Amino acid sequence: MDLKKFIRDIPDFPKPGIIFKDLTPLLKDRDAFATAIDHLARHYQGTRLTAIAGIESRGFIIGSALALTLRTGFLPLRKPGKLPYKTIRQEYSLEYGTDAIEIHQDAIAPGDRILLVDDLLATGGTARAGAELIRRLGGELAGIAFLIELAFLKGRERLAGEQVFSLLTF
Repeated sequence: MDLKKFIRDIPDFPKPGIIFKDLTPLLKDRDAFATAIDHLARHYQGTRLTAIAGIESRGFIIGSALALTLRTGFLPLRKPGKLPYKTIRQEYSLEYGTDAIEIHQDAIAPGDRILLVDDLLATGGTARAGAELIRRLGGELAGIAFLIELAFLKGRERLAGEQVFSLLTF
């Protein structure tokens, strides 16, 4: 199945000059969604994992489905102020400033093997911040998985040294 045909381009979103890769048509189609999750799961089958950490918000969709398929736990990495318990925070740079993500401080125990998942690899800043949070809690980063990679933005370079897997590359 050609999963790329389920990715819709939205010009000038969220601002002029950007072509947004919309994965909602893929999520809507049960066969395409199942195929995408099956391919990701196959890649990580046999990898010893404690949990999958998904980055807000579309990483929750991909990560949760993958966690169920691989029969492991799921950990949400959220925007600041969204998690109800004590958190740790990691800031990261954007083109236009900074942002941050947080995780519960008790989400990961030393030695836990965590797969970090998000929908899209662009510049790599959010994924780098997620990797840092996992390591700060003593977790071992088993890899970073994406449904889509925008190779022209060179995010993989920012994640140099990490085990990065992308299902679709544009």
